[in-house]
Amino acid sequence: MRLIDENGKQIGIVALEKALQTARERNLDLIQITEKVEPPVCKIAEAGKYQYLLQKKERKVNVKKIGELKGIRLGFNISLHDMETRARQAEKFLNKGNKVRIEMRLRGREKRLSEFAKTKFNQFLEILEKSIPIKLERELKREARGLTMIITKKQ
Repeated sequence: MRLIDENGKQIGIVALEKALQTARERNLDLIQITEKVEPPVCKIAEAGKYQYLLQKKERKVNVKKIGELKGIRLGFNISLHDMETRARQAEKFLNKGNKVRIEMRLRGREKRLSEFAKTKFNQFLEILEKSIPIKLERELKREARGLTMIITKKQ
């Protein structure tokens, strides 16, 4: 087996008995890193510490993959300048790897004018696409209190 000491220095290819003996002398454990290669790679280290480092690395990877769902709310009578401001905010969210949920609450008579609201959504997406390529995660959907859509950054 290929042996690595507690400092990360390669000792070389050693027999199993000699590796176990070296680990006992240093009051540490012999940990198999991978068996996929020939000869298998082992390391002399504290098993608890090694396990903790693996879990910590795994948590870091999981956090990066998920990304949060951020929200941007547009008003029914939103002005062009306000829409550009919200587009810049959405761009910041997308660049950080988050998904963005765009929503527009419709109240009273506004519910009857959903076509006007859809044009506002399209206008917002056009402004946003000028600065960053986007992909629709979920199409524009009518919900009880208004319209929503989820977008992500195009890879």
